[in-house]
Amino acid sequence: MTNEKIKQFLSTKGAKAAIVASCALLIGLAVYLNYRWFYDPTTALGYGDNNMEDNFSDSQSAAGDAAGENYFTATALNREEARDEALDVLKLVAESAESSEEAKTEATTKISQIAVDIQNEANIESLVKAKGFEECVAVISDGAVSVIVKAESLKAAEAAQILTIVYETTGISPERVSIVNKV
Repeated sequence: MTNEKIKQFLSTKGAKAAIVASCALLIGLAVYLNYRWFYDPTTALGYGDNNMEDNFSDSQSAAGDAAGENYFTATALNREEARDEALDVLKLVAESAESSEEAKTEATTKISQIAVDIQNEANIESLVKAKGFEECVAVISDGAVSVIVKAESLKAAEAAQILTIVYETTGISPERVSIVNKV
């Protein structure tokens, strides 16, 4: 195809709609993968999941597991890679001459929200570490937060501290927060 035919094809409404739909699908896929990588429902301590008992322990023992030491680094790296992919797609939509103004505005809004989420995750991680946890990774996705801390077990008071930090940092209610302890 010549450049003329490509430009003619891309100027049609159907092609623009297909491009926007493809970008939305890629963003959705990135968010879904981010959610699946960082959320483990078998060990989550959500608001209504008996998180007021004295002690919680990780359902998977990582004692002697060298991979456990690198878990937090790998999780943070995977989070950044997924976020970078989503940002690349959004930037393409925002900068594309073929994108509608609505799509550009939506992409710009999502880019801004991702920037806020990145800052909030960093703040949560710093504050949780300041409370005495050796390692912490926070992931904000779709109005929910997953906080993974390095601990053999969590006491109710520790879980409450983390829930408070998340709420004060993001405004996200405790029902939308999952706390996972990982050795």
